[in-house]
Formats: sequence, C-alpha cells, structure tokens
Amino acid sequence: MQTRTQKIVFFGGLAVIIPLTLVAIVPLVFALFNSPGIKTEPIDDSGAKAATTDVDGHWVVSNQMGKNATSAGFTFSELLPGDERVTSGSTPAVTGEMTIEAGTLTAGEVTVDMTNIVTDRDVRDVNVRRSILHTEEYPEATFVLTEPVDVSQLPDDGSIGTVTLTGDMTIHGETNTITQEFNALRTEDNVIVHADIPFNRLDYGVETPEFVAAKIAEEGEINIRLKMDKQ
Repeated sequence: MQTRTQKIVFFGGLAVIIPLTLVAIVPLVFALFNSPGIKTEPIDDSGAKAATTDVDGHWVVSNQMGKNATSAGFTFSELLPGDERVTSGSTPAVTGEMTIEAGTLTAGEVTVDMTNIVTDRDVRDVNVRRSILHTEEYPEATFVLTEPVDVSQLPDDGSIGTVTLTGDMTIHGETNTITQEFNALRTEDNVIVHADIPFNRLDYGVETPEFVAAKIAEEGEINIRLKMDKQ
C-alpha cells in the first residue's frame, strides 16, 4: 500500500510539473524562432557632453566596445508561409576614415567585413554569408564619399545634428550612388554618426536562392553606426 501511494504521489506530481514546465519553455522556444536578430541601433545621446576638440582634422573609425560602439549590418523582413518576421544582422568589424578641412568633409571611406556579420541563429548566419551575400567572393562592402559637404553647422554642445552625404555604396560587387541623411553627434573627442539606409537588394544583385526556405523582402535597410576618433 505504501508503494502504491508513493507512485500515486509521484505521477500526480508529474501531472503538475510537466504543464508548468511547458508553460515556461514554450514561450522561450517561440522567442528563439521569432527573435529579431542583432540590430545596429541609433545613437544613444543620453549623458552626451560637449565637444572638446575642433571638428577639423583626420578621423578614423574606432573599434572600442561600449556605448555607441561601431557597428554595421542589415534589417530585412523574412517571408515564410503564413508568417512574416523582421530580422537583423550586424558586425563590429568596420574600418574607415574621414578628413574635414575648414568645416568641410572632403573625403571619407568606410569598409565593412561582411564575413563577420552575425544574427541570432547560426543557421541563418551560414545562409546569409554563403548563400545570399556570397562573402567568400565578396568579403567587403564599402561606402566612399563622392561629394564634399559642409559639416560646420553640426552642434558642439552634445546634441545630435544631421548631415546629408552622397557617395558610392558597393555591396556584393555592385556599386550604386546614394544620398542619405545621417545623424551626427560630437561629444568630447569623438564624432558618432548613424543612419538606416533604405536598400533594395536587387539593385546589388543579392537574390534569394531557391533552396533557402525563407524568402527575403526586396526592400530593407543598411544600418550603420560609426564611432570616430581624431588622429
């Protein structure tokens, strides 16, 4: 009788524990398969201080981690049967420089290592790198300034201003000229710039292979945030 009672208590306990476990696990699994990925976020200007150096000079992209760290990547909608989700990928592997003379940005270039772009899922990372962006053949994406622009109006009090840049953007071996408004923050001895650049992947020959289950929307964004140090 004691053994039978123990079995009843044991299985009764399982009847309570299993539903509770499912309640805890199911949302987690759902989140893993529907998470938005790793996005390059806009400038965080909370606590920003006034600039402590002149805007003129030679600036290079900083790879120091922390607040407003350099990052670049993409955001697209994934189209699945009966489902649509937004996903992002990013990488801190960005290099670049710019030259400002007498308040005019005269030269600038940024290079992104596409082989280091990651999302929140290893399977997606492999598909993006090998099957969509073909990073073995096209390991880098670049933006090169093609027109000088006045940046003397950018605030130096730790608030965000804007500047419109025109240049050649090369992705997947294809180059297009773009004009895009960037947010810019001068704070202490750094300049931080950010933009979400509208992007049609077909303009750059980026197509979805037939064997990839998720279809990718043609329209998306290139997300970029650069933290720059003066040399």
